Amino acid sequence: MTATPIAGAAPLDDLSDSRNGLKHKILVALFTGVPFLALLAAVPVAWGRFLGWTDIIIAAVFYFLSAGGITVGYHRYFTHGSFKVGRAMRIALAIAGGLAIEGPVLNWVADHRRHHKFSDKEGDPHSPWKYGDSAAALFKGLVWSHYGWLYAAKATNVDKYAKDLKADRDLLWLHNNFGLLVTGTFLVPAAIGGLVTWSWAGFFTALFWAGFVRVCLVQHVTWSINSICHTFGDTPFASRDQSRNVWWLAIPSLGESWHNLHHADPTAARHGVGKGQLDISARTIWIFEKLGLAWDVRWPTRERLDAKRA
Repeated sequence: MTATPIAGAAPLDDLSDSRNGLKHKILVALFTGVPFLALLAAVPVAWGRFLGWTDIIIAAVFYFLSAGGITVGYHRYFTHGSFKVGRAMRIALAIAGGLAIEGPVLNWVADHRRHHKFSDKEGDPHSPWKYGDSAAALFKGLVWSHYGWLYAAKATNVDKYAKDLKADRDLLWLHNNFGLLVTGTFLVPAAIGGLVTWSWAGFFTALFWAGFVRVCLVQHVTWSINSICHTFGDTPFASRDQSRNVWWLAIPSLGESWHNLHHADPTAARHGVGKGQLDISARTIWIFEKLGLAWDVRWPTRERLDAKRA
């Protein structure tokens, strides 16, 4: 196929100058590169019996907290308003999402709202179709959409895309003190490991598995929604972009990989609506609703789903 690039400069007011410095690039490399190196070391480390059940349990708990903070909090709540919560839950969801080290909630939401506005078109911050649809262009686009876009010279304009969140003093404080969440996402599981085992060995093994390895897995699963779920998979619903359903990512992504319906109906609280389509994030929201912690949940109706089928 002939390459048909869609890339170009986004409208000037869509961008800001907050991401154009060397400091940003160094921080991105640090916060994504170190966990990735830990993932590469995971197999030989595990083989060397540097992994125990305590590490597995703590890592699983923090995986759910941080991945759920992204899917339920950053994505379905803050970005799309799929349900409503009170102030305490709002703060808790913002903190949980920050544990994934994918950026402060204001930046994450601004990027994702711009993604929906220009999905797979000029202005999309991370489309895999950025360079065209030839094999070489698509490979380059996949690399860009999965990771390269994090180094873009300019960030999405928060004042334009997340002004509503910026007006919240709690979210603004968490945004300005994001470093505390970065520190906590490593030290808290490590401290738990040390206290449970009452040893420094337990501290460092939990730091490795529930800290570095867990963060890396959560990040790459999230980025796979940007790359893989806009390139391969099924399209049972009509959307104006290349969003796809990818079944084998459903469990690690907590249901985010049922991505085609999400782009057909972005505010829906449930993405996996077909038979056997497990959506852990939707079930979490359902539990919140039953406990009275969430309300006005936008569950997809049969009539709405039928109207959106391809």
